[in-house]
This record gives sequence, structure tokens and C-alpha cells, in this order.
Amino acid sequence: MSNLENDATNEQPASEPTPEPKDEPSAPHELLSLMLMGKSLRLLMDSDSVQSLYWGEQLVSRAELAGKRVSEMAHRFQLQAQAAVQPAAPLSISLNLQAQDNTLSYQLWVEQRQQESGECPLPSDGHLVKPKKNLNLMGIAALGFKLLKSAKVVKAVLAGASVAGYAWLFSFEFALVLIACLVAHEYGHVKAMQYFGIKTKGIYLIPFVGGLAVSDDKINTRWQDVVISIMGPCFGLFMSLGCWLLYAITDLELFAGAAVLSSLLNLFNLLPILPLDGGHILKSISFSMRSWIGLGACIAGVGLGLWVSYTFGLALLVFFLAVGALEIVFEWRQRQSSHLVALDTYGQLFSAAWYFIVAAGHVLVIMSFADSQNPILSLPMKILGS
Repeated sequence: MSNLENDATNEQPASEPTPEPKDEPSAPHELLSLMLMGKSLRLLMDSDSVQSLYWGEQLVSRAELAGKRVSEMAHRFQLQAQAAVQPAAPLSISLNLQAQDNTLSYQLWVEQRQQESGECPLPSDGHLVKPKKNLNLMGIAALGFKLLKSAKVVKAVLAGASVAGYAWLFSFEFALVLIACLVAHEYGHVKAMQYFGIKTKGIYLIPFVGGLAVSDDKINTRWQDVVISIMGPCFGLFMSLGCWLLYAITDLELFAGAAVLSSLLNLFNLLPILPLDGGHILKSISFSMRSWIGLGACIAGVGLGLWVSYTFGLALLVFFLAVGALEIVFEWRQRQSSHLVALDTYGQLFSAAWYFIVAAGHVLVIMSFADSQNPILSLPMKILGS
């Protein structure tokens, strides 16, 4: 083109060719439109592969995707809240996007609470792509559980199987109390999810394993991961203290056994091993410091889990460790593009203190029955002392 232009400058003015029209940039394409605080929140993509997020006419976030292929991303910004008396603190807003098969999932967060979620058509520019699925244990387990979730009767079947299994090991009355302890633990997770506006699918009891609080939505911050993870052991502690109180009033060893075993199960769940609750708390704190600190801490947790599984002969824990190892690998690979907001120093210290206080509460419940003549009641203390 430059040679032709140079040649054209040597011709007579009468024979100069007509300049070629320049390509006009195409108008930005609207990907998503929501309402936020009385104004429209619009996500646009232009021909230069730039995503722009407008609140009304104000540009609040911009992301250049040229030459990039990502499976998820987040637009974060702050808006000044309207106050009648004095200026209020700015609100933290986050719009998270995840690529699916043919759709783009989105969640709108305001101050760590999910305000809206849904799906829209996936852009055809190729910058947002669904992550590749690897055939592994975690993927197979997730697929199998997704198929199980489709039938509502599965909850009742799993609950019945759990009661039958624990009744076979102990007694029917004790099985009912233990199921109540498990439900209390999972209900803590559910209430924390609901507090943040995360949609939940309910509680699933798994025979001889425990329970599972299920949600299809993703968290937005490390703090949410800490709160959701620790509220299970918190509610479990409330249940243990309640059973301990009932034992003090009625002198029935049924409640004493439920108290110590509930605390033992919750204390086990607080081990800093992924995918247990303690592992999620450790991951959120350590990855908020530095990625390599998070990786080292999580690998140390896997080592601790292998020692525990070998010492106590817990073969099922090895399976959980394999799932947790895959989660560590995924977390490390996504460290640069993670949409999770890290904990600040205060959040890290508060989370650690909260963790140790809850763990200490369960230890105290177990220690209160250390001198019991009943071998079942004194067993958890012997396990802790071994």
C-alpha cells in the first residue's frame, strides 16, 4: 500500500486515484443489560475485542481481550451510595462471567451479596471459552452427583440409608441424633450461602461419609469461602453444646455420645486438608498472602492428610485427598486469572482466630468426657491424645 501511495505522488494531479475509504469501526455489541441502583448496567464488546461496562452513561470497567482466551472474568468497580444526611462509603460492585457450552453465566454482586444471576448468549468472538473437561476422578464424581441431583427422591433415599447405616452400627435412637448433628453442620453452610445471596440446592446426607450442602453458584471473595466453610463447624459446635446441655439435664448417655462424636466429626472436618472445611479456610488465607505460600500450605495439608489416613487406617480419606490435590492444581493454574477477591491482613488474622476458637470449642467438648467410664465417650479424647 505504501508503494502504491508513493507511486501516486509522482503522477499528474488530474490522474490521482480516488483514496480508498477507510473501514469504519463497527458499533459495540451489547452482551448484557441489567438494572443497578435505578440505572442500566450494560456490558459491550467492540471490534477491537475490548469489553466495556457502563452504568448509565458512565464507564465503570474496561477489559482488553485481544489475543486472550479465558473461561471466566470479573468486572469490579465502586459506586458512591446515595445518603440523605452525609456521604456514605462507596459500594463494591462485581460482575462475574463464566463461559458455558453456548451461554455466558453471570452473577452481579453488591457488597459481597449476590443481587442477580442468570445466563445470556455466549459471544462468538472466541475470547470467552468453556474450560476443557479432563476425565478425572473429580469430574466423574461431579457428573455422577449431578445425575443424582436431578431426582428429588434421592434426598430421602440417602437420608434413609444414612439412618439405617448408623442404626446398624449403633442404635436407632443414636442414629437419629447423629443425623441431627450432621444436618446442623450442613445447615450452617446453607445459611451462610443464603446470607451471601447464593442459591442452594439443599442438603444431601451420604451414608458413612457425612453430608453435603450443594450450590450451583460460585463465590466471589475469599472471605465468602471462609464464612461458608467455617459456619458448618460453628453450627456443629452449637449442636454439640446443646447435646452436652441435654446430657447434663437428663443424664442420658445418648446425648453425651452425640456431643462427643459430633465434636470429633467437626474437628476432623476442620483439618487443614482439601476438600474439608479446614482446607478451604487454609486455602483462602494462604492464597490471599501469596500464591506460592498457598501452594506450599495446601501441599503440607495433603501430607498431613496422608499421615492421618495411614495412622488411623482411613482409606476413604485417601480418595478425598486425591480430589483435594486436583483442587490445589486447579487453584494454582488459575491463580493469575482468579476472580476471587483476596483477604486483607485483618481478614487473614480474623479468619485464623475464628478457626482456632471453633476448633478449641470442639476440643473442650471432647475433653469434658475424657474421664468417662464409658469407652465410647472417652474414645475421642484417646484419638486426640494418640
